[in-house]
Amino acid sequence: MAIHDRLQSIVDQNDVVLFMKGTPDFPQCGFSGQVVQILNYLGVKYEGVNCLENDEIRQGVKEFSNWPTLPQLYLKGEFVGGCDIVREMFQSGDLANALAEKGIAFKVPAGA
Repeated sequence: MAIHDRLQSIVDQNDVVLFMKGTPDFPQCGFSGQVVQILNYLGVKYEGVNCLENDEIRQGVKEFSNWPTLPQLYLKGEFVGGCDIVREMFQSGDLANALAEKGIAFKVPAGA
């Protein structure tokens, strides 16, 4: 299977996908770790894809999204962005709004 088709399949089969360095339990870079913390804080169920395990995926995902860095977050097949964008969206409330609009379950933190 061509790498583009493989990546498309991963994105199609999961409502939320995080292409990252490391795993959700053991992020291998600070930026991936920040996005994991945000998703975990919101209680979002997501598929973490460790791009360090496979060079083809690591390079392919950058071409797939036309985005040069990791991590990369997808919601219902739509590329959202990397760490800075996800963090800004989280802080402004736009991430929760995007999750709600797409029908993705999350929990509203106490006091929010």
